[in-house]
Amino acid sequence: MKTRILSITIILIFGVLLFSCGTNNAQQTDNADALRTEAVQTYAASLTQVLVILPSASPTLTVEPTSTPTAITATLETPAFANPCYKLLWIEDHSIPDGTQMKPNEVFTKTWYVQNNGGCAWAPGFTFANVGGDPMRGKPFVLTEPIPVGAKRELSIELVVPSGQNGLIQSSWQMADENGLFFGDPLTINIMVGTVTTPTVTKAP
Repeated sequence: MKTRILSITIILIFGVLLFSCGTNNAQQTDNADALRTEAVQTYAASLTQVLVILPSASPTLTVEPTSTPTAITATLETPAFANPCYKLLWIEDHSIPDGTQMKPNEVFTKTWYVQNNGGCAWAPGFTFANVGGDPMRGKPFVLTEPIPVGAKRELSIELVVPSGQNGLIQSSWQMADENGLFFGDPLTINIMVGTVTTPTVTKAP
């Protein structure tokens, strides 16, 4: 009897142990499966987060101007020229030809013979004035009457030979319209003042 009870007791203990082992193995297996499932879910969640962070398309950079540039317009001044309708043609010198020998402070009158060869008459108020060289104390000559197209006239200026100068002295004069714009041929004076030494040519024996 005791032997049977002992055997039954041993069988029960062994069965309990087997049940415990099976239960532990099942729990361990369930725990391992749960860990793997959690790891997979975590990885999948991380992938989802990365996909959410990454933009679906490349961003387009748009630069908006802060202000509209102002257009710069340059205004060029047109140089002043006399009306091309006005012209003056030099014909000849009527007094004091070029190279005339004169003395310092000598007073003389230079006269040119000219023609209005343009398409417009010269109006009263047109001025004949110095435009270069030594003015020789000459004063501008102002027209008091019109000079028609094709007409020929003498233009005369009273001048004074400069003092303290020797050699060639030059002066240039020209006609100007009512706006002071010069036109036509410049008229010149070329005189000699003082003693001009002519170099002596010595012939070889």
